[in-house]
Amino acid sequence: MPETTPYRRVLVKLSGEALAAPDGYWLHPPMLAALAEDIREAIAHGIEIAIVVGGGNLIRGARISQAGWIDRATGDSLGMMATVMNSLAIETALNAAGVQARTMSAVSMPTICETYARQPALHHLDKGQVVVLAGGTGNPYFTTDTAAVLRAAELRCDAVLKATQVDGVYSADPKRDPEAIRYDSITHDEAIARDLKVMDTAAFALARESRLTIVVGSVHAPSSVTAILTGRSVSTRVVP
Repeated sequence: MPETTPYRRVLVKLSGEALAAPDGYWLHPPMLAALAEDIREAIAHGIEIAIVVGGGNLIRGARISQAGWIDRATGDSLGMMATVMNSLAIETALNAAGVQARTMSAVSMPTICETYARQPALHHLDKGQVVVLAGGTGNPYFTTDTAAVLRAAELRCDAVLKATQVDGVYSADPKRDPEAIRYDSITHDEAIARDLKVMDTAAFALARESRLTIVVGSVHAPSSVTAILTGRSVSTRVVP
């Protein structure tokens, strides 16, 4: 019998770096295949899935704009296009695994993918399709973390799962501070007050306003998405 889960619809937030190959190439096909199988398993547990992926394996707008030769708005536009590339790769991997998926971009690219609109996205989710949401919010200066929380609120998701490099939210960077404490549960207010860096402040504030739970767990755990959502893998819940 499949494990029970309290979540009916979840938005999964992935970093672009999670898709990169060990040799630094921007995409790692085995990682994409494993992700697709993981999403298929989550769907088998009755969970509807939307995905937002970053573009950091290709380009980070804020970082390149700091070099001074390109302005922030243009840099962020480049980053939005990087998320479209990653999203199309995820869609292809999902379809190859037998999972119906649809990429929808906040930046209109009608010859490449569907333009994001809330009602069609809800329709795809209601039909059991995975919606891969590209292009961030469609605006510069907003991170893909903020885009993930925004889309989760719009699409009536029960939670945002942030699959990251560590198995939860810590009091400090556990790679640098061996005394760092992992929280099982923490509130949005506490995360903001303690300046915990798992998501930016705007994303936390929007999640708090929308009363959205954020679940943080490791992308490196086997079947990470399904394991976290069904309680088989440790995680931190950031709650209203």
